Amino acid sequence: MRGSTASVVLLALGLLCAPLTASVAQPATKVYRIGYIAPGTGPSALAETFRQELRDLGYVEGQNLVIEYRWAEQFERLSDLAAELVRLQVEVIFADGGAAARAAQQATDTIPIVMTGGDPVAQGLAANLARPGGNVTGVSTITVDLSQKRLEIFKEALPGMTRIAVLWCPGAGANLQQLREMHVAAHALGVQLHPLEVRGTDGFEALVEAAIEERDDGLVVLSCAIIPQQITALAAKHRLPAMYTRRGYVADGGFMSYGPSGPWLWRRAAVYVDKILQGAKPVDLPVEQPTKFEPVINLKTAKTLGLTIPPSLLLLADEVIQ
Repeated sequence: MRGSTASVVLLALGLLCAPLTASVAQPATKVYRIGYIAPGTGPSALAETFRQELRDLGYVEGQNLVIEYRWAEQFERLSDLAAELVRLQVEVIFADGGAAARAAQQATDTIPIVMTGGDPVAQGLAANLARPGGNVTGVSTITVDLSQKRLEIFKEALPGMTRIAVLWCPGAGANLQQLREMHVAAHALGVQLHPLEVRGTDGFEALVEAAIEERDDGLVVLSCAIIPQQITALAAKHRLPAMYTRRGYVADGGFMSYGPSGPWLWRRAAVYVDKILQGAKPVDLPVEQPTKFEPVINLKTAKTLGLTIPPSLLLLADEVIQ
């Protein structure tokens, strides 16, 4: 009888403890939702760099992170896509380039925006680099003499060139500023520029052919997200030496590049996203500028084009791809 009574008491205690055990269960993991808006047709190697840096910071898609990707094949689509992200109530928006950042800022003045590329001050997205003053911050890729220095290096590689085609995107806010700076440098170097407007994600064959028809000696491809990596194959097909803004193009067979490290920019953007998710305000996060610019040369492509690179330029190069 005593054993039976003890069993009843233990059972009763177990029933009383069951709800208590449930009440101290581990809290659910917070899931962060961010927006990613960019011109182009889909994910790039730099987008993967951004995701990897977020993973290194503790954010894993499918566990505690959701990234809403939006890609615009035409710049005109950016506004609609930015509005979609706002309706989804994302916690922060990452914008690839000034055009994407402008579309996002026009869609919201409350959701924080982290941009990479362009010049947020010149484009009216931030009051100044030290104190942005609104909901946009991030990493700028523009310095006063960047475009001029790029043209000088290109001219050093091809001393005899007199005409240079320039692929640029009117929809990319910083491209117009870069083109203006290049005109100043071109006049000083005694070369003529032949601007070729990029309006969408196709028609590049015709643009390169236009450069050939005008007997341009080289091609400069400005930083524009809707210009695909395949532009290097078109330049090679028409034996047109080309200067790019990012190393990735040279790794894919492009002739040479000069600019800040693309992976560094996207990693820094991910760090800014992390700071905002942890409570920081864009107004308190100064816009960062790169301090190192990388001349990269593809010697294999140079040999295919029949070009001899001056030793002084090879010494200057941060990387020479054989």
